[in-house]
Amino acid sequence: MPVQIVTVGDVGVRDDMIHIGDEAMFEALVTELGSRGVEVVGVSSEPAETAVRYGIDTVPRIGFDLSLGRPAADERLGRVIRAATGESTLADDDPALTVIDAVRSSSGVAVAGGGNLASTWPVHIYERRALVGIATALGLPSAVSGQTFGPELTGTDVDLVAELLGESRVVGAREDASAALAARLGVPADRLQRTVDDASFLVDDAAADSGYLLVSLSTHLAGRDRPAFVAALASVLDRVAHDTGLEVRFHAHWAALDPSSVRGDSILHDEVRQAMKAGSEVVPTVDSAHAARLARGAGLLVTGRYHPAVFAVPAGVPTIGISTDSYTVVKLTGALGGFGQSSVLGIDALIAGDGHGLAAQVWRDRATIREDGIIRSISHRDASAAWWDRVAAQF
Repeated sequence: MPVQIVTVGDVGVRDDMIHIGDEAMFEALVTELGSRGVEVVGVSSEPAETAVRYGIDTVPRIGFDLSLGRPAADERLGRVIRAATGESTLADDDPALTVIDAVRSSSGVAVAGGGNLASTWPVHIYERRALVGIATALGLPSAVSGQTFGPELTGTDVDLVAELLGESRVVGAREDASAALAARLGVPADRLQRTVDDASFLVDDAAADSGYLLVSLSTHLAGRDRPAFVAALASVLDRVAHDTGLEVRFHAHWAALDPSSVRGDSILHDEVRQAMKAGSEVVPTVDSAHAARLARGAGLLVTGRYHPAVFAVPAGVPTIGISTDSYTVVKLTGALGGFGQSSVLGIDALIAGDGHGLAAQVWRDRATIREDGIIRSISHRDASAAWWDRVAAQF
């Protein structure tokens, strides 16, 4: 009989909107552990949709309403964990009971890769702390895979993250900065492993340069002047298109699955396209595997989103990441750095006009970048497989 575990990821397509990166990390875990004899029961915001998408059993999120304040969230966290030991004061229809039953019938829990263990998103900290706490209360093991920790982690969130990591048998950190923070939170060296992003090899087929410039943007501009950003980026893309002859393609990672519905990142994409002189096209948003193949096939990638870079750099695609704050700096620097690239451009520098020179430099170095990335991917692929072996072995 296969081993079965309960896994939480920030997944679930709601109102036809998909977040490619979050789905990709969860899909990678389901696929990798499944190939090692471990079946996953997924915790999802849209359980029915996730069940169909991945062909797995699902349960709803435990549910924390931070609008009620931290004391209420702390009180619910305690009640949920106590309920796992049989001291339940939860209502009969509380979704936490469904999650507890699923964990009780499993061999343990895993936290899928992500970048939400930060004070920016406290609800995700509580969800993950609760799930690991349930497993601990039931005497079952936990594993945490492929995380960015922080960099903003303040107040009681520090204790919550430290507790859930302290109760986990293995912890994967996808950047040096995250590994260092996990160590400061008390994770022993023998349980902490520096990894690449969980979805780095979601698609791993050979990818030749297909002659297009891929652009994926995030609407999160950290309060910067949006028209100034649009104008600056449009200017850079126009020059790159002229100098390289690459076709410009836009692909949204937070978007509606209906290509006629312009929402999420697609709104900003349209603004940049309208400001450009060069022609461009939109590639509809489909799913994680499609997005990964698209990124791996690019001749050049310009991205404000993280997972286009995660997909592209193992195939040696020259990549420029646009960062907006310390969080995106950590993520993009980590994604590029592991595969020998370093072209992360701050949004202020882009607006100031620095994008033209960087794009020209990256394009000149494209052959070396591609060769180096492909070489590095060999060792990272082996290390990633070993990581999944280690996670599976905990159950």
